[in-house]
Amino acid sequence: MIGEIVLGLRRHVPCERLLILNLDQEQARLKPAAEFGVPELSVGQEPDPTPPFAPLRRWCLGDDLAQGRVQEVRQRLPGLVPARWTGGVLAVGLAIEQEPLGALLLGADAPRVLGSAEEAWLLALREPIAVALRNHLRLRELIALREAAEADRRSLLARLGRQEITDTLIGAGSGLREVMRGVELVAPSGAPVLILGETGSGKEVIARAIHDRSPRAHGPFLRVNCGAIPPDLVDSELFGHERGSFTGAATRRLGWFERADRGTLFLDEIGELTPAIQVRLLRILQDGSFERVGGQQQLRVDVRLIAATHRDLHAMVRDGRFREDLWYRINVFPVHLPALRGRPEDIPAMANHFAQRAAERLGLTQRLPTPADMDRLLAYPWPGNVRELAAVIERAAILGDGQRLEVERALGTGSASPMLPEKRPPTASSRPIEPIEPLEVVTRRHIERALAQTLGRVEGPFGAARLLDVHPDTLRSRMRKLGIQRAAFRP
Repeated sequence: MIGEIVLGLRRHVPCERLLILNLDQEQARLKPAAEFGVPELSVGQEPDPTPPFAPLRRWCLGDDLAQGRVQEVRQRLPGLVPARWTGGVLAVGLAIEQEPLGALLLGADAPRVLGSAEEAWLLALREPIAVALRNHLRLRELIALREAAEADRRSLLARLGRQEITDTLIGAGSGLREVMRGVELVAPSGAPVLILGETGSGKEVIARAIHDRSPRAHGPFLRVNCGAIPPDLVDSELFGHERGSFTGAATRRLGWFERADRGTLFLDEIGELTPAIQVRLLRILQDGSFERVGGQQQLRVDVRLIAATHRDLHAMVRDGRFREDLWYRINVFPVHLPALRGRPEDIPAMANHFAQRAAERLGLTQRLPTPADMDRLLAYPWPGNVRELAAVIERAAILGDGQRLEVERALGTGSASPMLPEKRPPTASSRPIEPIEPLEVVTRRHIERALAQTLGRVEGPFGAARLLDVHPDTLRSRMRKLGIQRAAFRP
């Protein structure tokens, strides 16, 4: 966009070259955004490898012109004028509302000197070019966010083994019939939705179904696992932060609410939020307003909230661990998602679906569960719900090596190489007497065993998260809290 504007000015600007530089806060340098007449500098190439950043940033915020021969300007403001630029230069900083954006440079070949005519052009172009540069940067940010959202959508489709998210959900006409009836009722309304269900029961799939059936279907759908964000970063992740608001905040960052504007924000495991964050969440649900961390400007967004949890929020309200007023706000339309053991009629269709998906992902010959396999699947209680069923079927496909599905071994009920330990009730004579280790120590050892077995891999079909039957973000959060470095387990 800004490149087209610059090319349109080419015939009218009274100089041989024009360059617009973007102030890259993360890399602490000026980088080309658009130009003409600068053949030795392609857009995207850094004009100077290590310029002092602070003086350039201060200069971009001011009204001071940098004018004269290239050597003089380069000596005064290192990093402003690109290498191999000769002749005269006239430059001014670009900023809007005390936000430094970059610089605008006009250049003339030697021995011509830039004078009052070029200075008038420069000052006339300064404001519209600054607006165009800000729009250009915001457009690039939106494109990056859209690409990230699309990657998340593709990841979800891959996990579900589906071509499109709008494909019919397995169980929509049987075990999930009442759930889908509620989805159809609430989707067009825009009201907040609270999805209640056990871990692994498919809450994200239902949230996505609500979004895709709503007027916001063409807007962003963003999922945030509240339990996977370190407590000291939740505020910044949800509401964003301004540059310099805390140590490490090198640039301004948009929070999840801003990114989901005119779309849907799915807050998974909302029961993990601290009381302080619950207060800020209540405010944005009341009037759509918030402030970034370190900011003073009131911002507004139009976001539909879908929350989910496996916890008993009503009991948490009684115990004072969850705000009652927030509970009323998010519980406008509750959707109770039944556990897999409560809808056994869906297990055969799901097992066949996951078997087909496993064959495609692993490059194996497709094998479906036999009637005997199906009896075993129907008799199992499925504490991990749909997520566990998918893992068991994929494990059975790997063990069967494309010849069959080793469902019995995958469930840990077979006599040959069980995958799960046999559970027997301990007796007074058989129970070993040994000291009880702290839960943190046991958790650390268990995660380290999984990482050792997966060679440090967290995600994917052969990752530690799949082995432990937890979401990868949840596993990373626990690893951070326990100080576990996956690099130590890589070969």
